[in-house]
Amino acid sequence: MIKGIVTALHAILAIGIIAVVLLQSGKSAGLSGAIAGGAETLFGKKKGMDELLGKVTVLIAVLFAVTSFVLVAWK
Repeated sequence: MIKGIVTALHAILAIGIIAVVLLQSGKSAGLSGAIAGGAETLFGKKKGMDELLGKVTVLIAVLFAVTSFVLVAWK
């Protein structure tokens, strides 16, 4: 029963970490970065959202690692 709950939580965390990583802005390399770079200097970049997503990524990654260890230790 509890192993099933931990497994479900692990799957939700896996999907969550994928979603949070995809929501983060990239390093802006290449031609698209040159075009977007000019827009960022004109309109400003949303630093607050990037910092929040970074912290959420760390939190979800730690929880994912904990559930991984729990599932491995469970026999």
